Amino acid sequence: MTPSRNRAAVLGSPIAHSLSPVLHRAAYAALGLTAWSYDRFEVDEAALPGFVAGLDATWAGLSLTMPLKRAIIPLLDGISDTAASVEAVNTVVFTEDGRRLGDNTDIPGMIAALRERGVEKVDSAGILGAGATASSALAALARVCTGPVTAYVRSEARAAEMRGWGERLGVDVRIADWSDAPEALRAPLVIATTPAGTTDALADQIPAAPGTLFDVLYEPWPTALAAAWSGNGGRVVGGLDLLVHQAVFQVERMTGRSPAPLREMRAAGEQALGSR
Repeated sequence: MTPSRNRAAVLGSPIAHSLSPVLHRAAYAALGLTAWSYDRFEVDEAALPGFVAGLDATWAGLSLTMPLKRAIIPLLDGISDTAASVEAVNTVVFTEDGRRLGDNTDIPGMIAALRERGVEKVDSAGILGAGATASSALAALARVCTGPVTAYVRSEARAAEMRGWGERLGVDVRIADWSDAPEALRAPLVIATTPAGTTDALADQIPAAPGTLFDVLYEPWPTALAAAWSGNGGRVVGGLDLLVHQAVFQVERMTGRSPAPLREMRAAGEQALGSR
């Protein structure tokens, strides 16, 4: 008999903080997938090939977080155009014929999170930071922003990376120094991709009528910038919104069940964060 494909997990290092098990297990419960399991494993780049090679036919999929989103690519049989556009895979699906297929649900997750809050199109945008998440933000903006995107960065190396991603993704990327970051807050859409605490100093420089802030952090929440933005009447999209929406796409790809239960997944994430 062919074994059931009903196992999944998130891999990364560090991984103990991940909310992915909470979200996926909530989805399985709501969908009645009682035989399915979702775990987390501490796996770094050196251990990744051995881990993947050791998976048997009961595995349906994997979620990948840092530092594995690029390290997984050579181990796959193919990746989607979305994943190829940013050279990053956060989702692996194992097919019935034994193939390992990679995808990136961060990008459609960002778009879905913005759409949920009423943001369909903007004529310009600002990105705070230029790390790994910024490339996914640019890919999302390629579908959302009709005009220029200004990236606020700290170094010429980061500036060069963002210019390169802009050329690759067909986005008009303009570069500004981090010292000019307050100017970003005047854009109709601002995406903050920086680590916790980095944007705190901007919280008292928000314009009188702010647009939309998408802050990709979910812990601690709200960030100082998000709290001040909301207090000034601006629309805020948070990291939990992104996390839930990208997980919705993962659940649908791994289980073959659609739509995934967004409401139940978000409630589970909020409860988990509230208990920390």
